[in-house]
Amino acid sequence: MEYQDEPKELGTSKHWLEMIREAETAFQVYQDKCDSIDKQYGNLKSLAEAVGDREFQIFWANLEVLKPTIYQRPPRPVVMPRHNDTGEVVRKASELLERVLEFDVEYDDLHDTLLLVRDDLAMSARGVPWVLDNGKCIHVDRCDFLHDAARKWSEVGWVARRAYLTRDEGVERFGDVFWDAKCEAQGKDREDDYQTSEKKAEVWEIWSKTEQCVVWVTEGIDTTLDEADPFIDVKGFFPCPKPAYGTLERRTLKPIPDFVYYRDQVDEINELTARMSALAESLRMKGFYASGTSEVGEAIEAAMRQTDNTAILVPVSNFAALGGQALKDAIIWLPVREIAEVIANLVELRRQLIEDVYEITGLSDIMRGSTEASETATAQNLKAQYGSVRVRERQNEMVRVALDILRIKAEIYAETMPAQELAQMAGMKIPTMAQIQQMQQQMQMQQMQGQQPISEKDMVPLEAIDQLLKTDKIRSFMMEIESDSTIAPDEQAEKESRIEFITAIGGFISQAGQMVAAQPETAPFAAELMKFAAGGFRAGRDLGGAIDEFAEQVKAKAAQAAQNPQPNPEQIKAEAEAKAKEAELQLKAQELQLKSQEMQGRMSIQSQKDQMDLALKRFDMALKAKELGLKVDEQTLSERKAELDAILRIEEKEMEQEQQRAVKFGND
Repeated sequence: MEYQDEPKELGTSKHWLEMIREAETAFQVYQDKCDSIDKQYGNLKSLAEAVGDREFQIFWANLEVLKPTIYQRPPRPVVMPRHNDTGEVVRKASELLERVLEFDVEYDDLHDTLLLVRDDLAMSARGVPWVLDNGKCIHVDRCDFLHDAARKWSEVGWVARRAYLTRDEGVERFGDVFWDAKCEAQGKDREDDYQTSEKKAEVWEIWSKTEQCVVWVTEGIDTTLDEADPFIDVKGFFPCPKPAYGTLERRTLKPIPDFVYYRDQVDEINELTARMSALAESLRMKGFYASGTSEVGEAIEAAMRQTDNTAILVPVSNFAALGGQALKDAIIWLPVREIAEVIANLVELRRQLIEDVYEITGLSDIMRGSTEASETATAQNLKAQYGSVRVRERQNEMVRVALDILRIKAEIYAETMPAQELAQMAGMKIPTMAQIQQMQQQMQMQQMQGQQPISEKDMVPLEAIDQLLKTDKIRSFMMEIESDSTIAPDEQAEKESRIEFITAIGGFISQAGQMVAAQPETAPFAAELMKFAAGGFRAGRDLGGAIDEFAEQVKAKAAQAAQNPQPNPEQIKAEAEAKAKEAELQLKAQELQLKSQEMQGRMSIQSQKDQMDLALKRFDMALKAKELGLKVDEQTLSERKAELDAILRIEEKEMEQEQQRAVKFGND
């Protein structure tokens, strides 16, 4: 929170200090009772000195069993879209905010704060956390928290937290006005030596819902130290959630510690314990003998002091002085048997009182780790359920407080921090609008090249997420923040729950897959039905995003199938048979074409061979004529040449006709 550097006019502190004093008076009885309970729980000085009667520390033992039962592990934040059809911006913003809260739970040591709240709830019936303007959550001691008298938390008009500041710290925070503050040594009202000489002033930070302002006041200064508007508009106005309450006085917000209800039984138990201790001190073997028989008396004392296991007889010189009586008649013993019986009766009575305390507090045998081998599993389960029912309200209070803290933190982070810083805290890489435009250009190029386009989930701009987080109403409408259980989990039950989840979802997917394959239009209904079934399991919430994405993919494939409907089985069979026949005809046509080409090749070779033979014949005739030296006139040669040409044309024509017949045969 940033404070104004310029001085401003401050109001009077009288009104606010009077409200503080009235509230202190209203809760004075509660504070006194809690102080007494604190001493009953543990007083180091009295326990170390072990002075006074002995006590049975049942109150301490009960609290050590009760505290881990109420709260044991830190909360795990879960941020989810309130509806499934809100889009990728809401989903991405939910994931971002959930990661931020997960980091904050560890970084802020929220677990340590909630442990202190739990201890106050178990012991004083009220635990108070407080969230600062930087998002850090602190524990407020019961003496340092006040509010006006009201019947219910919704009617509370103001809350106040007390802090202790040294003079230098106050001047640095509030300026020179703090020089007049009343500073005193702390711890001076304690009865022990746990005190400090450092002087500090009590500064009250008051959040007034009725006047919509925050005021700081202290004793000794007539004006307010500072006045400011609320640093954030959180739900409920106050920076602290409703405290974790136990039992309340009817029609008030005055807590009643549980110890008040069984204080009488604890006092009786301690009284019986002290009485048993005193009787046990007197439970010693003591006896009497006649003083006149000195030698016999000395022998008896010597025997009582004898520690040597080998010496079993003690000589007596004047044994006749007993007058013939037996030695047992010479000694009269104290009645220790009666004392032992009284102690046994006291033990039984104390055991009954202890059982009464367990009945009042609701601590069952199973919760305390006490059981009998003869008990059946059903009997033990009934005891465990009975004990869990009695403390379930306390458990729910811790879960509710943890959830309220996470919601206040979420509002602070969402409304005060830039989305870029939130993304760094969450370890997420979220592109800006400019980067998305570059990615869209890349997508166009990838589609042209036939590559896989960038997913739409990666196209959510940081500016859209920041706008959603900064708008309080829209953020509340779109997102919900939850938390898992803060009690110790039952590992076996957790395993069984996960196996049941996998079995149920696996069986559903198998059956729904057959239905969607037969009727694609049923895919949207099947997807919604799967999300409904998974929502009943804790694991279903952890896998909420993956389940939603899977459901959307099923819907998209169904829509694609509706646009491109598949033919029925008979049509598929007919098309397959037609394609097979067409392929067979094409194969036969290819075979005939190959045969025709082969025949044409053979005919072409034969024609070339015949032409060569004819040319050779002509050459031979010319050569023979030359060799014989015959003189043939030109007319004779011309006639002979014409005759040969005619024969050649006839042969060529016959070959051409033969080729045509072969081609026709191949086409047929």
